[in-house]
Amino acid sequence: MTRAVVIGAGIVGLTTGLALRHAGIEVVICERAPEIRADGASLGLWANALAAFDDLAVGEQVRCIGAPTEMYFHDSAGRLLDTPGFAPEDHQYLLVHRAKLNDLLADAVGRDNIRLATGFTAYEEHTDHVTVHLSDGSSEDADVLVGADGAYSAVRAQLVPGTPAREHPGHHAWRAVLQATGITVPEDRLILGTHGCRGGYVRTYDGGVYWLLNQFDSPPLKGTPKQQVMERAVHLETEGRDGILAGLIAATPDELILRNQVMLVPPLPHWVSARVALAGDAAHAMSPHITAGATLGIEDAALLGRLLTPTGDMPAALAAYQAGQIPRYAHVARLAAAVEHAPTPREFAQNYVAFSHWMITQRPQLPGRNRVDA
Repeated sequence: MTRAVVIGAGIVGLTTGLALRHAGIEVVICERAPEIRADGASLGLWANALAAFDDLAVGEQVRCIGAPTEMYFHDSAGRLLDTPGFAPEDHQYLLVHRAKLNDLLADAVGRDNIRLATGFTAYEEHTDHVTVHLSDGSSEDADVLVGADGAYSAVRAQLVPGTPAREHPGHHAWRAVLQATGITVPEDRLILGTHGCRGGYVRTYDGGVYWLLNQFDSPPLKGTPKQQVMERAVHLETEGRDGILAGLIAATPDELILRNQVMLVPPLPHWVSARVALAGDAAHAMSPHITAGATLGIEDAALLGRLLTPTGDMPAALAAYQAGQIPRYAHVARLAAAVEHAPTPREFAQNYVAFSHWMITQRPQLPGRNRVDA
């Protein structure tokens, strides 16, 4: 039976395992952590990710752990930034909790197909298979290896040497999920402020609130993560420290606040070899200001499941995956750069919805089908 080893049991790795199992391929997923877990708080899933989950028969389950949300932006004075020319669906996504989504996907793929506390160390490619060496001293022979092990991918380090994740200078992100705040949050609000600060808050499906803030060109950080984010929240609301966002941050225990230096993966000359492929952040980690990293990685996983078959030509299928995805992500990078470098909040909002419209209407195509990347 055709066999795959997937490195990484995050959202992309688990979705890859599920997609390959649906294709009739035996899968083992190796995760270096001792348990299924998820870094981060919540994430947005756009229509293209939900379509992929529908194809994998878990779409309704995913929707049950999410809150339908809209990506409209306001300026720091609370004014809605209109985006003429785009439809309501270009703004709509589902907010889900990362850990709950990981648990759902682990159950769907089958926990007996997941090896925990088992990291990747190296692989050897042969004409008809790949041997994957693991941190417990064991090895696995497979027809294909998929590296879905994130921005710091060990699989990428061997497949494409000299491409470590690098800092996006001065770009930091803070976020948390808060339950039972006692603070009235009448609506979701995403805000484009001053001093390179962007953020806001959205209500979760279970009555909590997810808040986030990121800053471009940040000065050197001082103090605790809570002090850092409170210092920046004043740039997002004209009410300053009396605004809803500032109140949510103030009510959040320090240990619940996640802060990250944003890391990027440089454009890669290749994503595959004859028996090895990269997916998700391992291939294309980008700035989270486009809030689509998980969705784009889920697309990678779904495409691998459509291209790889038990009786197919594995090297040819991986070559087709790369031939479609590298140009696609070059276009994603151009759209993301237009968002990041927008000179005004209104242009940011317009460029963002242009990106989301393209993403949800231009799904990756199988070879031989027409595609539009403009």
